[in-house]
Amino acid sequence: MKSLRALAALLLLAACGSGGPPPPDWKTDSADLVARYQKYALLGENTLAERYFQQAVAATGGAGRVAETAHLWLVRCGIRRAMLIDDTCTEYAELARMAPSATDQAYYRFITLRWEDLDPALLPPQHRDVLRAPTGRRSETLDTITDPLARLLDASLLVMRQEADAATLVIATETASSQGWRQPLLTFLKLQREQAVARGDRAEQAWLDQRIRLVETSFFPPPR
Repeated sequence: MKSLRALAALLLLAACGSGGPPPPDWKTDSADLVARYQKYALLGENTLAERYFQQAVAATGGAGRVAETAHLWLVRCGIRRAMLIDDTCTEYAELARMAPSATDQAYYRFITLRWEDLDPALLPPQHRDVLRAPTGRRSETLDTITDPLARLLDASLLVMRQEADAATLVIATETASSQGWRQPLLTFLKLQREQAVARGDRAEQAWLDQRIRLVETSFFPPPR
């Protein structure tokens, strides 16, 4: 579980042994479908994203796999929280009681902000520094995270913990922008705009308004 993106592909990777038999269809199908969920959720195409996610759950559920189904719900929760959606991961928590995993539990605690006494060694490597850093300096670790989705997630968690500064919002905004992730980009642009309004920075507000209009227009492009 080396990144949030790797979380989405874990079922497939675990199944691919060197020279072994091919993985069963439910594993490859669920890995592919949850990756599609991730893509379309970050684009803000929620109906399509949810359709793919439910198909992924049907693939693991149809095989009677409790732990793998719980893992899919954890992936979904992590992606939603990376978009600053305050998902409580209820579905994961209910299933995980029947099939606990130490690493999944640690990740669950991390994304739901239960950081007290959480062992960083149980987390994917790119999330360990933000957990180890002292309060007030955690945003300084964001630039060291190479995986864009992991970086966006950590920035979002700092916002939720009320530990984010202006630099945190800039990093999250430009991470989402560079990847074309419209849903979190729009959210972070609006947060930056709120800060510009509070500062009375009209030039920055106008610049952010233009970027917001561009993103919003992309959700509903004019007919050809």
